[in-house]
Amino acid sequence: MKCDKQSMLLYAVTDRSWLGSQTLYQQVEEALKGGITCLQLREKDLDDEAFLREAKELAALCKRYAVPFIVNDNVEVAIACQADGVHVGQDDCSLAEVRRRVGDKMMIGVSAHTVEEALLAEAGGADYLGLGAVFSTSTKLDVDVMSYETLSAICQAVNIPTVAIGGISEKTMPLLAGSGVDGVAVVSAIFAAEDISLACKNLRAMSQQLFG
Repeated sequence: MKCDKQSMLLYAVTDRSWLGSQTLYQQVEEALKGGITCLQLREKDLDDEAFLREAKELAALCKRYAVPFIVNDNVEVAIACQADGVHVGQDDCSLAEVRRRVGDKMMIGVSAHTVEEALLAEAGGADYLGLGAVFSTSTKLDVDVMSYETLSAICQAVNIPTVAIGGISEKTMPLLAGSGVDGVAVVSAIFAAEDISLACKNLRAMSQQLFG
């Protein structure tokens, strides 16, 4: 399955840290109404049964809105819920093994931090790349910030879609202009917002203007 660059414009990544009075399902639906172009379900603490139950519910929801649904890290859950894709990091199982397990139709995203990693991922059959962290972020404390120069070099080196992640908000997004990325992956600027739908509308408009 080839990845459409337009689906990278506003790529939302879930984080239940900001659930508040809403359920994750409700938050995701607000984000879909606001115009996100892709959703990644990221769960680090749920057991597999709860993760799969949630993934099936959100996969069905995203299908209603015709938005690709991606599962982070967990290949088994991605297969079981018939996700559109799975996203893996550099320390997860090999890209070749992931492809063998998910088949040709499922999209595979790979995190990359250097030109070398990006080229290896593309050569290995990745459908898109997640690049970052492009700014410091509270959601991932164990990663170094990627320079604008490295971001640009990766985007120039590969032919598959790219999405920047890490500390992205309405304030920081314009700093990525001209880098060559196809869009942005956003966590807290969406799910910590008081009005998620409105936040997504504003982020989508800005991303469209900068990268569309």
